[in-house]
Order: sequence, then structure tokens, then C-alpha cells
Amino acid sequence: MIDDSKPIFLQIAERIEDDILEGLLPEESQVPSTNQFAAFYHINPATAAKGVNLLVDQGILYKKRGIGMFVAGTAREQVRKKRQEQFYEQYVVAMMREAERLGITAEELADMIRRGENKR
Repeated sequence: MIDDSKPIFLQIAERIEDDILEGLLPEESQVPSTNQFAAFYHINPATAAKGVNLLVDQGILYKKRGIGMFVAGTAREQVRKKRQEQFYEQYVVAMMREAERLGITAEELADMIRRGENKR
């Protein structure tokens, strides 16, 4: 499950975000400990902690002293908005640049997207 294309701590953070989006980690639920992540992925606990702490810094997780990490009450919406912005930057902007290079108008691009929806 670990991918060499990006740092492991980012993959841990993304996995937690995925679980929040999919409802596997509901808001206010406890997140597995860094030791549990470390054991599951066969990684150093400090690496797992770095991924968890990244989400704490973003307000997606919070710590209950002596108990563990929990999903914030607004986490699902925060993650959704964050991922939408990433989607826009990674895919939409890139698609628009390529469309411009190819001389595809915004209207033609919208038609292509609609055509793609019909093929699903």
C-alpha cells in the first residue's frame, strides 16, 4: 500500500483523509494511534506521527490529552474543500492550459465534458 512516489507521512495523512471522506472515520471518532499505523505499514512511529500531526496542524484532527487523536467536527467538509481545490489545480487548470494550446474553446471543452458524462 506504500507508494514510493511520495513521502510516507503524506500517504498516511491522505489515507486518514480518505477514510474521513468515505465515512470510515466519522467526525469525533478516534483515529488509530501512531504505533498502530507504524505496525500496520511497517514504518517508523515518528513517520506515522508526522502524517498525523500534519492533519492536526490543519485542524482536521485534534488531540485529547492522554486518550489519543480524534477527527474534528468539521473535518469531512475541510477535507472535501481541500481535495476540491487540489482537483482544480491538478486537473482543471492543466486541462484548460492544454485546451488553449490545442485551440479548444471553453464551449467546446464543456461539450467534451458533457460527452464524457454520457459515456459513464
